[in-house]
Amino acid sequence: MIKSETVKQILEHYRVIWALSHAQALLGWDSETYMPEEGIKGRAVARAEIAQLIQRFMLEEKFVKLIEKAEEEKDLTDVERGIIRVLKRDLKFYQKVPPEIVKEFTKVTSEAFIAWRGAKEKAKFDIFAPYLERIVELSRVIADKLGYEEHPYDALLDLYEEGLTSRDVESVFSVLEPGIRKLLGKLESIGWPKSHKLEEEPYDKTKMEAAIREVLELVGYPKGRFRIDISPHPFTIGITTPFDVRITVRYRGVDFKEPLFSALHEYGHALYELNVDESLAMTPVGTGVSLGVHESQSRFMENVIGRSREFVEKIAPILRKHLDFLSKYGNDDLFYYFNVVRPSLIRTEADEVTYNLHILLRYKLERLMITGEVKVNQLPELWNSEMERLLGVRPKNDAEGVLQDVHWSHGSIGYFPTYTLGNVVAAMIYYKHGRIRSLVAEGNITAIKEYLREKIHKWGSVYPPKELLMRSFGEAYNAEYLVKYLEEKYS
Repeated sequence: MIKSETVKQILEHYRVIWALSHAQALLGWDSETYMPEEGIKGRAVARAEIAQLIQRFMLEEKFVKLIEKAEEEKDLTDVERGIIRVLKRDLKFYQKVPPEIVKEFTKVTSEAFIAWRGAKEKAKFDIFAPYLERIVELSRVIADKLGYEEHPYDALLDLYEEGLTSRDVESVFSVLEPGIRKLLGKLESIGWPKSHKLEEEPYDKTKMEAAIREVLELVGYPKGRFRIDISPHPFTIGITTPFDVRITVRYRGVDFKEPLFSALHEYGHALYELNVDESLAMTPVGTGVSLGVHESQSRFMENVIGRSREFVEKIAPILRKHLDFLSKYGNDDLFYYFNVVRPSLIRTEADEVTYNLHILLRYKLERLMITGEVKVNQLPELWNSEMERLLGVRPKNDAEGVLQDVHWSHGSIGYFPTYTLGNVVAAMIYYKHGRIRSLVAEGNITAIKEYLREKIHKWGSVYPPKELLMRSFGEAYNAEYLVKYLEEKYS
Protein backbone atom coordinates (compact mmCIF):
# COMPACT_ATOMS: atom_id res chain seq x y z
CA MET A 1 0.00 0.00 0.00
CA ILE A 2 3.04 2.26 0.36
CA LYS A 3 4.74 2.92 -2.98
CA SER A 4 6.45 6.27 -2.37
CA GLU A 5 10.04 5.99 -1.14
CA THR A 6 9.59 9.30 0.64
CA VAL A 7 6.56 8.01 2.56
CA LYS A 8 8.50 4.87 3.46
CA GLN A 9 11.21 7.05 5.01
CA ILE A 10 8.53 9.02 6.86
CA LEU A 11 7.09 5.83 8.36
CA GLU A 12 10.52 4.65 9.42
CA HIS A 13 11.04 7.85 11.40
CA TYR A 14 7.43 7.75 12.66
CA ARG A 15 7.96 4.32 14.24
CA VAL A 16 9.69 6.00 17.23
CA ILE A 17 6.82 8.49 17.60
CA TRP A 18 4.35 5.62 17.49
CA ALA A 19 6.35 3.74 20.17
CA LEU A 20 6.27 6.77 22.48
CA SER A 21 2.52 7.13 21.90
CA HIS A 22 2.17 3.44 22.68
CA ALA A 23 3.91 4.02 26.02
CA GLN A 24 1.68 7.03 26.73
CA ALA A 25 -1.42 4.93 26.09
CA LEU A 26 -0.27 2.21 28.45
CA LEU A 27 0.65 4.75 31.16
CA GLY A 28 -2.74 6.42 30.75
CA TRP A 29 -4.62 3.12 31.02
CA ASP A 30 -2.67 2.20 34.15
CA SER A 31 -3.35 5.62 35.71
CA GLU A 32 -7.09 4.99 35.51
CA THR A 33 -7.07 1.34 36.52
CA TYR A 34 -4.29 -0.06 38.74
CA MET A 35 -1.87 2.74 39.65
CA PRO A 36 -1.80 3.58 43.38
CA GLU A 37 -3.09 7.11 43.95
CA GLU A 38 0.24 8.59 45.04
CA GLY A 39 1.87 7.19 41.93
CA ILE A 40 0.64 10.28 40.12
CA LYS A 41 3.61 12.21 41.54
CA GLY A 42 5.94 10.38 39.19
CA ARG A 43 3.45 9.48 36.49
CA ALA A 44 2.56 13.12 35.72
CA VAL A 45 6.24 14.00 35.24
CA ALA A 46 6.93 10.91 33.11
CA ARG A 47 3.99 11.55 30.80
CA ALA A 48 4.92 15.22 30.44
CA GLU A 49 8.48 14.29 29.46
CA ILE A 50 7.23 11.73 26.93
CA ALA A 51 4.87 14.34 25.45
CA GLN A 52 7.84 16.63 24.93
CA LEU A 53 9.83 13.80 23.35
CA ILE A 54 7.02 13.18 20.87
CA GLN A 55 6.98 16.86 19.98
CA ARG A 56 10.74 16.88 19.55
CA PHE A 57 10.70 13.90 17.17
CA MET A 58 7.78 15.41 15.24
CA LEU A 59 9.64 18.67 14.74
CA GLU A 60 12.97 17.24 13.61
CA GLU A 61 13.96 19.20 10.52
CA LYS A 62 14.65 16.10 8.41
CA PHE A 63 11.21 14.67 9.23
CA VAL A 64 9.39 17.92 8.46
CA LYS A 65 11.19 18.20 5.12
CA LEU A 66 10.24 14.62 4.23
CA ILE A 67 6.57 15.43 4.89
CA GLU A 68 6.80 18.59 2.77
CA LYS A 69 8.50 16.64 -0.01
CA ALA A 70 5.87 13.90 0.02
CA GLU A 71 3.09 16.48 -0.07
CA GLU A 72 4.39 17.70 -3.45
CA GLU A 73 4.60 14.23 -4.98
CA LYS A 74 2.07 13.18 -7.58
CA ASP A 75 0.32 9.82 -7.85
CA LEU A 76 0.26 9.14 -4.10
CA THR A 77 -2.17 6.40 -3.06
CA ASP A 78 -5.15 7.27 -0.84
CA VAL A 79 -3.31 5.71 2.11
CA GLU A 80 -0.20 7.79 1.44
CA ARG A 81 -2.25 10.98 1.14
CA GLY A 82 -3.99 10.08 4.39
CA ILE A 83 -0.64 9.62 6.15
CA ILE A 84 0.56 13.03 4.98
CA ARG A 85 -2.75 14.70 5.92
CA VAL A 86 -2.68 13.32 9.46
CA LEU A 87 0.98 14.21 9.95
CA LYS A 88 0.37 17.74 8.66
CA ARG A 89 -2.36 18.12 11.28
CA ASP A 90 0.02 16.90 13.98
CA LEU A 91 2.76 19.20 12.72
CA LYS A 92 0.42 22.16 12.82
CA PHE A 93 -0.19 21.50 16.51
CA TYR A 94 3.45 20.96 17.43
CA GLN A 95 4.77 23.84 15.31
CA LYS A 96 2.27 26.32 16.67
CA VAL A 97 1.91 25.21 20.30
CA PRO A 98 5.15 25.83 22.27
CA PRO A 99 6.81 22.82 23.97
CA GLU A 100 6.42 24.38 27.40
CA ILE A 101 2.63 24.57 26.86
CA VAL A 102 2.53 20.91 25.77
CA LYS A 103 4.54 19.91 28.83
CA GLU A 104 2.47 21.94 31.28
CA PHE A 105 -0.83 20.80 29.75
CA THR A 106 0.20 17.15 30.08
CA LYS A 107 1.36 17.62 33.67
CA VAL A 108 -1.69 19.61 34.76
CA THR A 109 -4.15 17.15 33.22
CA SER A 110 -2.37 14.18 34.82
CA GLU A 111 -2.71 15.87 38.23
CA ALA A 112 -6.22 17.10 37.47
CA PHE A 113 -7.58 13.58 37.04
CA ILE A 114 -6.59 12.68 40.60
CA ALA A 115 -8.02 15.99 41.88
CA TRP A 116 -11.26 15.40 39.96
CA ARG A 117 -11.60 11.90 41.38
CA GLY A 118 -11.19 13.21 44.93
CA ALA A 119 -13.52 16.14 44.30
CA LYS A 120 -16.20 13.86 42.92
CA GLU A 121 -15.96 11.50 45.90
CA LYS A 122 -16.44 14.44 48.28
CA ALA A 123 -18.88 16.32 46.00
CA LYS A 124 -16.74 19.47 46.33
CA PHE A 125 -16.06 21.36 43.10
CA ASP A 126 -13.61 23.68 44.90
CA ILE A 127 -11.05 20.85 45.03
CA PHE A 128 -11.02 20.54 41.25
CA ALA A 129 -11.64 24.19 40.30
CA PRO A 130 -8.00 25.43 40.40
CA TYR A 131 -6.93 22.66 38.00
CA LEU A 132 -9.84 23.37 35.65
CA GLU A 133 -9.02 27.09 35.68
CA ARG A 134 -5.50 26.33 34.45
CA ILE A 135 -6.79 23.83 31.88
CA VAL A 136 -9.15 26.46 30.47
CA GLU A 137 -6.36 29.05 30.38
CA LEU A 138 -4.06 26.65 28.54
CA SER A 139 -6.89 25.65 26.17
CA ARG A 140 -7.39 29.31 25.24
CA VAL A 141 -3.67 29.61 24.51
CA ILE A 142 -3.78 26.47 22.36
CA ALA A 143 -6.83 27.73 20.44
CA ASP A 144 -5.14 31.06 19.75
CA LYS A 145 -1.93 29.36 18.62
CA LEU A 146 -3.78 26.99 16.29
CA GLY A 147 -5.96 29.73 14.85
CA TYR A 148 -9.60 29.78 13.78
CA GLU A 149 -11.92 31.66 11.42
CA GLU A 150 -14.98 32.42 13.53
CA HIS A 151 -14.73 31.19 17.13
CA PRO A 152 -11.84 30.03 19.33
CA TYR A 153 -13.86 26.96 20.28
CA ASP A 154 -13.66 25.83 16.64
CA ALA A 155 -9.92 25.24 17.01
CA LEU A 156 -10.61 22.86 19.90
CA LEU A 157 -13.48 21.09 18.12
CA ASP A 158 -11.15 20.39 15.21
CA LEU A 159 -8.74 18.54 17.52
CA TYR A 160 -11.38 15.88 18.12
CA GLU A 161 -13.37 15.98 14.88
CA GLU A 162 -11.36 17.15 11.90
CA GLY A 163 -13.12 20.01 10.11
CA LEU A 164 -15.90 20.39 12.68
CA THR A 165 -17.03 23.94 13.51
CA SER A 166 -19.53 25.56 15.85
CA ARG A 167 -21.75 26.15 12.83
CA ASP A 168 -21.89 22.39 12.23
CA VAL A 169 -22.76 21.74 15.87
CA GLU A 170 -25.40 24.46 15.92
CA SER A 171 -27.02 23.02 12.77
CA VAL A 172 -27.26 19.61 14.44
CA PHE A 173 -28.74 20.93 17.69
CA SER A 174 -31.16 23.20 15.83
CA VAL A 175 -32.81 19.99 14.57
CA LEU A 176 -32.35 17.84 17.67
CA GLU A 177 -33.51 20.15 20.47
CA PRO A 178 -37.01 20.83 19.09
CA GLY A 179 -37.32 17.24 17.84
CA ILE A 180 -36.45 15.81 21.26
CA ARG A 181 -38.78 18.21 23.09
CA LYS A 182 -41.64 17.27 20.76
CA LEU A 183 -41.00 13.55 21.27
CA LEU A 184 -40.84 13.92 25.05
CA GLY A 185 -44.30 15.47 24.92
CA LYS A 186 -45.59 12.50 22.91
CA LEU A 187 -44.09 9.99 25.32
CA GLU A 188 -45.75 11.78 28.21
CA SER A 189 -49.15 11.48 26.52
CA ILE A 190 -48.82 7.77 25.65
CA GLY A 191 -47.41 6.85 29.06
CA TRP A 192 -44.04 5.42 28.01
CA PRO A 193 -42.37 3.95 31.14
CA LYS A 194 -40.36 6.45 33.20
CA SER A 195 -39.07 3.83 35.61
CA HIS A 196 -38.87 0.09 36.20
CA LYS A 197 -38.52 -2.11 39.26
CA LEU A 198 -35.30 -3.59 37.88
CA GLU A 199 -33.57 -0.24 38.38
CA GLU A 200 -33.64 -0.90 42.11
CA GLU A 201 -32.65 -4.56 41.92
CA PRO A 202 -29.20 -5.28 43.42
CA TYR A 203 -26.85 -7.62 41.59
CA ASP A 204 -23.78 -9.65 42.46
CA LYS A 205 -20.71 -8.12 40.80
CA THR A 206 -19.07 -11.47 40.01
CA LYS A 207 -22.25 -12.78 38.36
CA MET A 208 -22.67 -9.55 36.42
CA GLU A 209 -19.11 -9.77 35.15
CA ALA A 210 -19.78 -13.32 33.95
CA ALA A 211 -22.99 -12.21 32.20
CA ILE A 212 -21.19 -9.36 30.43
CA ARG A 213 -18.43 -11.64 29.20
CA GLU A 214 -20.98 -14.06 27.77
CA VAL A 215 -22.89 -11.24 26.05
CA LEU A 216 -19.62 -10.02 24.55
CA GLU A 217 -18.92 -13.56 23.37
CA LEU A 218 -22.30 -13.47 21.62
CA VAL A 219 -21.25 -10.38 19.65
CA GLY A 220 -17.85 -11.91 18.98
CA TYR A 221 -15.10 -10.18 20.92
CA PRO A 222 -11.56 -11.48 20.20
CA LYS A 223 -10.18 -12.68 23.55
CA GLY A 224 -6.53 -12.62 22.47
CA ARG A 225 -6.63 -8.92 21.55
CA PHE A 226 -9.07 -7.58 24.11
CA ARG A 227 -9.42 -7.19 27.87
CA ILE A 228 -11.96 -5.79 30.34
CA ASP A 229 -11.07 -3.95 33.55
CA ILE A 230 -12.75 -1.63 36.07
CA SER A 231 -12.44 2.16 36.38
CA PRO A 232 -14.46 5.06 37.87
CA HIS A 233 -15.41 6.17 34.35
CA PRO A 234 -15.73 3.50 31.59
CA PHE A 235 -13.40 4.02 28.62
CA THR A 236 -11.72 2.29 25.68
CA ILE A 237 -8.08 2.57 24.71
CA GLY A 238 -6.15 1.06 21.84
CA ILE A 239 -2.68 0.24 23.15
CA THR A 240 -1.58 -1.27 19.84
CA THR A 241 -4.42 -1.02 17.34
CA PRO A 242 -5.60 -3.52 16.15
CA PHE A 243 -3.74 -6.01 18.36
CA ASP A 244 -4.32 -4.78 21.93
CA VAL A 245 -7.53 -2.91 22.72
CA ARG A 246 -8.87 -2.53 26.27
CA ILE A 247 -12.13 -1.42 27.82
CA THR A 248 -13.27 -0.71 31.36
CA VAL A 249 -16.64 -0.98 33.10
CA ARG A 250 -17.99 0.38 36.39
CA TYR A 251 -20.08 -1.70 38.83
CA ARG A 252 -22.32 0.04 41.38
CA GLY A 253 -24.12 -3.10 42.58
CA VAL A 254 -27.58 -1.97 41.52
CA ASP A 255 -29.32 -1.34 38.15
CA PHE A 256 -27.55 -3.96 36.04
CA LYS A 257 -28.27 -2.29 32.72
CA GLU A 258 -25.60 0.32 33.53
CA PRO A 259 -22.57 -2.03 33.38
CA LEU A 260 -24.18 -4.10 30.62
CA PHE A 261 -24.61 -1.18 28.25
CA SER A 262 -21.33 0.40 29.28
CA ALA A 263 -19.66 -2.82 28.15
CA LEU A 264 -21.56 -2.87 24.84
CA HIS A 265 -20.79 0.83 24.33
CA GLU A 266 -17.07 0.39 24.93
CA TYR A 267 -17.07 -2.78 22.83
CA GLY A 268 -18.37 -0.68 19.92
CA HIS A 269 -15.34 1.58 20.32
CA ALA A 270 -13.03 -1.41 20.63
CA LEU A 271 -14.50 -3.10 17.56
CA TYR A 272 -13.61 -0.05 15.46
CA GLU A 273 -9.96 -0.21 16.54
CA LEU A 274 -9.82 -4.01 16.24
CA ASN A 275 -11.10 -3.87 12.65
CA VAL A 276 -8.69 -1.25 11.31
CA ASP A 277 -6.83 -2.88 8.41
CA GLU A 278 -3.70 -4.51 9.81
CA SER A 279 -1.59 -2.98 7.02
CA LEU A 280 -2.20 0.42 8.65
CA ALA A 281 -0.93 -0.66 12.08
CA MET A 282 1.76 1.54 13.65
CA THR A 283 1.23 4.27 11.05
CA PRO A 284 -0.39 7.72 11.51
CA VAL A 285 -3.63 6.39 9.95
CA GLY A 286 -3.78 3.17 11.96
CA THR A 287 -6.56 4.26 14.31
CA GLY A 288 -10.13 5.61 14.22
CA VAL A 289 -10.47 8.83 12.26
CA SER A 290 -12.30 10.97 14.81
CA LEU A 291 -14.19 10.90 18.06
CA GLY A 292 -17.53 11.55 16.36
CA VAL A 293 -17.15 8.60 14.02
CA HIS A 294 -15.80 6.56 16.95
CA GLU A 295 -18.83 7.44 19.05
CA SER A 296 -21.12 6.38 16.22
CA GLN A 297 -19.73 2.87 16.56
CA SER A 298 -20.20 2.69 20.33
CA ARG A 299 -23.71 4.17 20.17
CA PHE A 300 -24.64 1.86 17.32
CA MET A 301 -23.62 -1.19 19.35
CA GLU A 302 -25.12 0.08 22.61
CA ASN A 303 -28.40 1.56 21.39
CA VAL A 304 -29.31 0.56 17.85
CA ILE A 305 -28.38 -3.08 18.44
CA GLY A 306 -28.20 -3.45 22.22
CA ARG A 307 -31.51 -1.83 23.18
CA SER A 308 -33.52 -3.35 20.33
CA ARG A 309 -36.28 -5.90 20.97
CA GLU A 310 -34.43 -8.36 18.76
CA PHE A 311 -31.25 -8.19 20.83
CA VAL A 312 -33.23 -8.50 24.07
CA GLU A 313 -34.56 -11.83 22.76
CA LYS A 314 -30.99 -13.01 22.12
CA ILE A 315 -29.44 -12.02 25.45
CA ALA A 316 -32.39 -12.69 27.79
CA PRO A 317 -31.39 -16.37 28.35
CA ILE A 318 -27.80 -15.32 29.11
CA LEU A 319 -28.93 -12.72 31.63
CA ARG A 320 -31.36 -15.10 33.34
CA LYS A 321 -28.62 -17.73 33.56
CA HIS A 322 -26.41 -15.42 35.63
CA LEU A 323 -28.92 -13.14 37.39
CA ASP A 324 -31.40 -15.21 39.40
CA PHE A 325 -33.76 -12.30 40.09
CA LEU A 326 -34.66 -12.09 36.38
CA SER A 327 -36.68 -15.31 36.60
CA LYS A 328 -39.74 -13.26 37.51
CA TYR A 329 -39.38 -10.84 34.59
CA GLY A 330 -40.33 -11.43 30.95
CA ASN A 331 -38.64 -10.15 27.81
CA ASP A 332 -41.04 -7.21 27.55
CA ASP A 333 -39.93 -6.20 31.04
CA LEU A 334 -36.32 -6.28 29.91
CA PHE A 335 -37.07 -4.23 26.79
CA TYR A 336 -38.88 -1.48 28.69
CA TYR A 337 -36.29 -1.53 31.48
CA PHE A 338 -33.54 -1.04 28.91
CA ASN A 339 -35.52 1.77 27.28
CA VAL A 340 -36.96 3.72 30.20
CA VAL A 341 -37.22 7.42 29.26
CA ARG A 342 -37.06 10.14 31.87
CA PRO A 343 -35.07 13.31 32.45
CA SER A 344 -32.10 12.41 34.64
CA LEU A 345 -29.04 14.00 36.20
CA ILE A 346 -26.24 11.74 34.96
CA ARG A 347 -25.21 11.81 31.29
CA THR A 348 -23.79 8.28 31.22
CA GLU A 349 -27.06 6.93 32.59
CA ALA A 350 -29.30 8.98 30.29
CA ASP A 351 -31.71 7.33 27.89
CA GLU A 352 -31.52 7.66 24.11
CA VAL A 353 -34.17 10.37 23.95
CA THR A 354 -32.81 12.81 26.52
CA TYR A 355 -29.08 12.09 26.12
CA ASN A 356 -28.32 14.81 23.61
CA LEU A 357 -29.76 17.51 25.85
CA HIS A 358 -26.96 16.64 28.29
CA ILE A 359 -24.47 17.27 25.49
CA LEU A 360 -26.12 20.53 24.52
CA LEU A 361 -25.57 21.80 28.08
CA ARG A 362 -21.86 20.93 28.04
CA TYR A 363 -21.37 22.38 24.57
CA LYS A 364 -22.84 25.72 25.63
CA LEU A 365 -20.78 25.93 28.82
CA GLU A 366 -17.53 25.03 27.06
CA ARG A 367 -17.97 27.75 24.45
CA LEU A 368 -18.64 30.30 27.18
CA MET A 369 -15.62 29.14 29.22
CA ILE A 370 -13.29 29.48 26.26
CA THR A 371 -14.39 33.06 25.53
CA GLY A 372 -14.22 33.97 29.22
CA GLU A 373 -17.93 34.82 29.35
CA VAL A 374 -18.26 32.22 32.12
CA LYS A 375 -15.73 31.85 34.93
CA VAL A 376 -14.88 28.44 36.35
CA ASN A 377 -16.31 29.32 39.77
CA GLN A 378 -19.67 30.07 38.10
CA LEU A 379 -19.97 26.62 36.55
CA PRO A 380 -21.79 24.74 39.35
CA GLU A 381 -24.70 27.17 39.50
CA LEU A 382 -24.91 27.61 35.73
CA TRP A 383 -24.81 23.85 35.28
CA ASN A 384 -27.65 23.34 37.76
CA SER A 385 -29.80 26.07 36.24
CA GLU A 386 -29.32 24.83 32.70
CA MET A 387 -30.10 21.25 33.74
CA GLU A 388 -33.35 22.52 35.20
CA ARG A 389 -34.19 24.43 32.02
CA LEU A 390 -33.33 21.62 29.59
CA LEU A 391 -34.42 18.56 31.54
CA GLY A 392 -36.47 19.77 34.48
CA VAL A 393 -34.13 18.27 37.09
CA ARG A 394 -31.65 19.97 39.41
CA PRO A 395 -28.52 18.34 40.94
CA LYS A 396 -28.40 18.16 44.74
CA ASN A 397 -24.61 18.35 44.81
CA ASP A 398 -21.56 18.83 42.58
CA ALA A 399 -20.93 15.08 42.18
CA GLU A 400 -24.20 14.60 40.33
CA GLY A 401 -23.76 17.94 38.60
CA VAL A 402 -20.68 19.66 37.27
CA LEU A 403 -18.24 16.99 38.52
CA GLN A 404 -19.93 13.97 36.96
CA ASP A 405 -17.73 13.76 33.83
CA VAL A 406 -14.01 12.99 33.71
CA HIS A 407 -13.39 14.81 30.41
CA TRP A 408 -12.43 18.27 31.67
CA SER A 409 -9.81 16.74 33.95
CA HIS A 410 -8.25 15.26 30.81
CA GLY A 411 -8.29 18.69 29.18
CA SER A 412 -10.82 17.45 26.61
CA ILE A 413 -12.62 20.72 25.91
CA GLY A 414 -14.29 20.41 22.51
CA TYR A 415 -14.87 16.67 22.95
CA PHE A 416 -18.51 16.57 24.11
CA PRO A 417 -20.21 17.51 20.79
CA THR A 418 -18.71 14.39 19.24
CA TYR A 419 -21.05 12.30 21.40
CA THR A 420 -24.05 13.81 19.65
CA LEU A 421 -22.38 13.45 16.25
CA GLY A 422 -21.97 9.78 17.13
CA ASN A 423 -25.68 9.39 17.82
CA VAL A 424 -26.48 11.14 14.53
CA VAL A 425 -24.15 8.92 12.49
CA ALA A 426 -25.36 5.74 14.25
CA ALA A 427 -28.93 6.56 13.13
CA MET A 428 -27.65 7.26 9.61
CA ILE A 429 -25.99 3.83 9.48
CA TYR A 430 -29.21 2.19 10.66
CA TYR A 431 -31.22 3.65 7.79
CA LYS A 432 -28.50 3.37 5.14
CA HIS A 433 -28.15 -0.37 5.83
CA GLY A 434 -31.87 -1.04 6.08
CA ARG A 435 -31.78 -4.58 7.54
CA ILE A 436 -30.15 -4.20 10.93
CA ARG A 437 -33.09 -5.41 13.00
CA SER A 438 -33.70 -8.47 10.86
CA LEU A 439 -30.02 -9.44 11.03
CA VAL A 440 -30.07 -9.12 14.82
CA ALA A 441 -33.21 -11.26 14.92
CA GLU A 442 -31.37 -13.90 12.87
CA GLY A 443 -28.41 -13.71 15.26
CA ASN A 444 -26.21 -12.63 12.35
CA ILE A 445 -24.10 -10.03 14.16
CA THR A 446 -21.17 -11.05 11.96
CA ALA A 447 -22.84 -9.59 8.86
CA ILE A 448 -23.41 -6.28 10.66
CA LYS A 449 -19.80 -6.17 11.83
CA GLU A 450 -18.59 -6.86 8.30
CA TYR A 451 -20.73 -3.99 6.98
CA LEU A 452 -19.25 -1.64 9.56
CA ARG A 453 -15.74 -2.87 8.77
CA GLU A 454 -16.16 -2.22 5.04
CA LYS A 455 -17.87 1.16 5.42
CA ILE A 456 -15.88 2.61 8.33
CA HIS A 457 -13.50 0.47 10.37
CA LYS A 458 -10.92 -0.79 7.91
CA TRP A 459 -10.11 2.70 6.63
CA GLY A 460 -8.67 3.92 9.93
CA SER A 461 -7.84 7.60 9.41
CA VAL A 462 -7.13 7.37 5.68
CA TYR A 463 -10.00 9.77 4.89
CA PRO A 464 -11.13 12.76 6.99
CA PRO A 465 -14.44 12.12 8.79
CA LYS A 466 -16.76 14.08 6.51
CA GLU A 467 -15.18 12.55 3.40
CA LEU A 468 -15.42 9.04 4.86
CA LEU A 469 -19.12 9.51 5.60
CA MET A 470 -19.75 10.96 2.14
CA ARG A 471 -17.94 8.04 0.50
CA SER A 472 -19.77 5.41 2.56
CA PHE A 473 -23.23 6.91 3.03
CA GLY A 474 -23.55 9.88 0.68
CA GLU A 475 -23.91 12.53 3.40
CA ALA A 476 -22.50 13.67 6.73
CA TYR A 477 -24.02 14.64 10.12
CA ASN A 478 -27.68 14.69 9.07
CA ALA A 479 -29.57 15.00 12.38
CA GLU A 480 -32.93 14.28 10.74
CA TYR A 481 -32.08 10.56 10.78
CA LEU A 482 -31.69 10.57 14.56
CA VAL A 483 -35.02 12.33 15.10
CA LYS A 484 -36.68 9.83 12.75
CA TYR A 485 -35.07 6.85 14.52
CA LEU A 486 -36.19 8.06 17.97
CA GLU A 487 -39.73 8.85 16.80
CA GLU A 488 -40.16 5.46 15.12
CA LYS A 489 -38.78 3.51 18.07
CA TYR A 490 -40.53 5.34 20.89
CA SER A 491 -43.81 6.63 19.50
